[in-house]
Amino acid sequence: MSETPASQPVAFTPVGWVESEFSSYAPSDEMRKRPSRIVLRPEMAPGLMGLEEEQHILVLFNLHRATQYELQLHPGHNPENPIRGVFATRSQYRPNAIAATVANIVSVEDNIINVTGLDAQDGSPVLDIKPHRAGFDQPEQNS
Repeated sequence: MSETPASQPVAFTPVGWVESEFSSYAPSDEMRKRPSRIVLRPEMAPGLMGLEEEQHILVLFNLHRATQYELQLHPGHNPENPIRGVFATRSQYRPNAIAATVANIVSVEDNIINVTGLDAQDGSPVLDIKPHRAGFDQPEQNS
């Protein structure tokens, strides 16, 4: 039997990293309240053209401190929550340790984006940044 595309490894080179006051686990709500910085590799800086203050961006990053995953868990690590499959949660304990968060741009300076609303730990590799578009990122409403 031949291998399927899903069985082939995929590798990414981060475009940058996160600088945050959080170097270990903290609740996402707490992290999102604090400012942080996305520092891009210098050669990636031209890709920031067009990003502006108060714009929202979708930040894809690696949960670099997550060392294991659980396919079923209590959401929020709260045993009072019913067990769910990992793909039905926002848990950091995922098979590929990839996270996505919408953050608000405070400022853009050279190769640095100052943001609020990001729940990434210090040193998290940033895989990609995309503009958040409400009409595009919102599911279609069935009539």
